[in-house]
Amino acid sequence: MIKNLQLGASVSLIALILLCLAWETVLAPFKPGGSLLILKSLPLLLPLFGILGGKRYTYKWASMFILLYFTEGVVRAWSDVGLSGKLALLEVILTLVFFLCAIFYARLTRSHY
Repeated sequence: MIKNLQLGASVSLIALILLCLAWETVLAPFKPGGSLLILKSLPLLLPLFGILGGKRYTYKWASMFILLYFTEGVVRAWSDVGLSGKLALLEVILTLVFFLCAIFYARLTRSHY
């Protein structure tokens, strides 16, 4: 169970990084030719190695951090049309998968006193 949660969090985080990069460069950039919104993928690299390494503390803070991307996805899914709106829905799904995997991983790996 714990390995599945770690795998789910890792895959969804990597997929979210790749989605952000592709979205803002070639799929549906804010401005033709890309924009500085591509930089939004950089903060997602901060928890990557901790998530891949199974560090409980990283799962705890990253579960709150990922909610920024959830919020962006919800806002853009509501306001954007076409491919950008669909990509925003995918962002929402990936952030929800990561969030659920992260909170359950943190809960199941806590030490019992």
